[in-house]
Amino acid sequence: MKPSPVLAAMAQYPFTRLTEAKRQLAAAGVEIIDFGIGEPRERTPDFLREAVARSIEPTSAYPVAEGLAELRASAAGWVGRRFGVDLDPGREVIPTLGSKEAIFHLPQVVGGDLVAVTTPGYPVPARGALFAGKQVLELPLAPGHGFLPDLDAVPADTWARVGLLWLNYPNNPTAAVAPLSLYEHAAALAREHDFLLASDEAYSEIYFGDDPPVSALQVADRTNVVALNTLSKRSAMAGFRSGFVAGDPEAIALLKAYRPNVGVAPQDFIQRVAALAWDDEDHVVAMRAIYAAKREVLLDALGAIGVEHAGGDATMFLWLAGAEPLAADLLEQGVVLAPGSFFGPGGEGFARLALVPSLEVCERAGALIRSRA
Repeated sequence: MKPSPVLAAMAQYPFTRLTEAKRQLAAAGVEIIDFGIGEPRERTPDFLREAVARSIEPTSAYPVAEGLAELRASAAGWVGRRFGVDLDPGREVIPTLGSKEAIFHLPQVVGGDLVAVTTPGYPVPARGALFAGKQVLELPLAPGHGFLPDLDAVPADTWARVGLLWLNYPNNPTAAVAPLSLYEHAAALAREHDFLLASDEAYSEIYFGDDPPVSALQVADRTNVVALNTLSKRSAMAGFRSGFVAGDPEAIALLKAYRPNVGVAPQDFIQRVAALAWDDEDHVVAMRAIYAAKREVLLDALGAIGVEHAGGDATMFLWLAGAEPLAADLLEQGVVLAPGSFFGPGGEGFARLALVPSLEVCERAGALIRSRA
């Protein structure tokens, strides 16, 4: 069988290498403390789990690509309460099967031969671009620039070739937070050069500073702008695979035309539970408190051995400067971090720590890290 040339040329998905390393450690009897993969492991709130059975209808029908009206209304209502933005649920919101599939598929619906992504960064935007037959333009995120891209460094003739610009704030892996001015600048470029600005905001609800992160949806003119969000982190619903894309009605219309072809609409009973999740904030406040406690334990332990978090005040990640050697050493003891190189050339020399184990396990890991002092 002839494989896809794109797939054949593509390097192994980086996190599968961590999975193999963990298998080898487990076979050797080493206890694994996994800070490598950013998969939430907090308990899904009881009221959401209990709602699953109630949400299943006696007969099962195929979900429609545009999603249930009640979920679109809940997502729009949440955006209004959280960001002060009024959305039309019928024209400006579409549910997705989490964020990952939407990120992968979005290059299929836009023109242009370039997709601009940030480095270091989540690998899926670039991989989706390659499978869509696009070229990838990497925009560096430098520590000295607050881990924000320098959009003015891109020539106008290059922007003219771009079909899609990806931003991701709060950022994976650096935990940086973007100001509204970055989105305004990017949106102005998107209108000028007719590309789509897509803002992956999966970590918008995990923050530790006084001011909540802003959204690209808050720009004055949402023409050529969409934002993606998900319940995976906010509500510990990673396995439910539920998110949404919201913004420019023309972009949403393109997704409505595309998505029936690939069959990725969430199941109706999941959509009903998702609507309940977007309508409730109490469980999100509790979730943030859990992450804050784990973060404090590990920041203290890392500080004791002279390792600093170089990134921002949000997400479930710590971005550790000069820590790739530390990641290699800790791996031998069963403590798994993700090398920064997994996130592209901009991540060389860093390591990412995901605050996903329980507080008790984080405390054990902190003691182990302190023992290296």
